[in-house]
Amino acid sequence: MKRSLTRGILLAAVSTLAITTSACGAEEGTGTTGEVALGEATTPAVPEAVETSPVPTSDEPFGEGCAAVPTEGEGSVEGMADDPVATAASNNPALSTLAQAVQAAELVDTLNTTEDITVLAPADPAFEAVPADALNELLADTPQLTAVLTHHVIPGRLAPDELAGTHTTLNNDEVTIEGSGEDFTIGADGTLLGQMEASVICGNVQTANATVYIIDQVLAPTS
Repeated sequence: MKRSLTRGILLAAVSTLAITTSACGAEEGTGTTGEVALGEATTPAVPEAVETSPVPTSDEPFGEGCAAVPTEGEGSVEGMADDPVATAASNNPALSTLAQAVQAAELVDTLNTTEDITVLAPADPAFEAVPADALNELLADTPQLTAVLTHHVIPGRLAPDELAGTHTTLNNDEVTIEGSGEDFTIGADGTLLGQMEASVICGNVQTANATVYIIDQVLAPTS
């Protein structure tokens, strides 16, 4: 009789433990057993994504300077896409001084007929920052002006994820671009004034034969 009573107490305790374990599993996991809940409880949490610079799509211009580009007409992003690069620049009021310099150096046909190039295009304020005497002297010196302008042209259409690095220019020298995402710069020692680094302010603008990155400094050739 004593052995039977002890056996009954043990069976009741085991049953109670099984019911308790099942109930905990149903509350803590999506399953109905303790085994499923345990498996879910030991799954490591997924870490939050680290914030990085956004990478623009292949056909999307980027940068605060794009606000200076017209929203419609031949000088807009859509209008520039249909024209070769020298013509496209001449239609964009943000690049009017560059267009004048290209004409003065007689490079319009060269830039318009060269296939697949990348142009680092100084915006008007970049030229305005150059002292007037020095700028006029440069515009009057065709060989030097040609060297400066062709230093801003890189063979091949570089997408944003290809822009960073050291590239050979049409002037047969090199330009080094640093950065990633939507943040690209060229060191101050690579600019005409040599006072501050050049930054891409409106990038990945497409023309019929070129990808254009508008910059806020005029660059200086290294040869």
